[in-house]
Amino acid sequence: MNRLHRRLLRSYGARPVHLLAMAGCLALAAYAALQLLAGRTLAVAAWFVGAALVHDLVLVPLYSTADLTARRTLGRGHTGTTPYLNHLRVPVYLSGLLLLVWYPLILRRSQPYRGDTALSEDVFLTHWLLITAALFAASAAHLALRGLLQRLRRPPRPPAGDTAKRPAPPPGGAS
Repeated sequence: MNRLHRRLLRSYGARPVHLLAMAGCLALAAYAALQLLAGRTLAVAAWFVGAALVHDLVLVPLYSTADLTARRTLGRGHTGTTPYLNHLRVPVYLSGLLLLVWYPLILRRSQPYRGDTALSEDVFLTHWLLITAALFAASAAHLALRGLLQRLRRPPRPPAGDTAKRPAPPPGGAS
């Protein structure tokens, strides 16, 4: 068993448990794909192709341009702006993901979903806006807390009038 384990590790690159977990994930994905494709194969294929095209032709240029604009606006000459930009990127990403998943209900286009939810379609836009505001508020609070902790960890600066740190005047009385 030990020899087989070493050979599998050498040829596969990971432990046998990883191989079993990956096989299980692939089996679950195959089952989900079969359930999804049952009876509406053409519609699902068209949705996947459309989603890929919209992502590659519309969304990638859109969020790449937005990120470049944010980097140029917030990072003028500073190299360490990525952590600060991430406090914008994360709530934008999560809010956009929620909009993408729930857009039929948020934009009141819920004709086929009317019976699937227990809520009126009027509440989804308000809920999404509140969640988006909460995400940005949590990100801003995290950034403020992070800045506070960095200031507390920094060693204190010597007072401006402290002469102990100043270099001694050169010998010879030059002023």
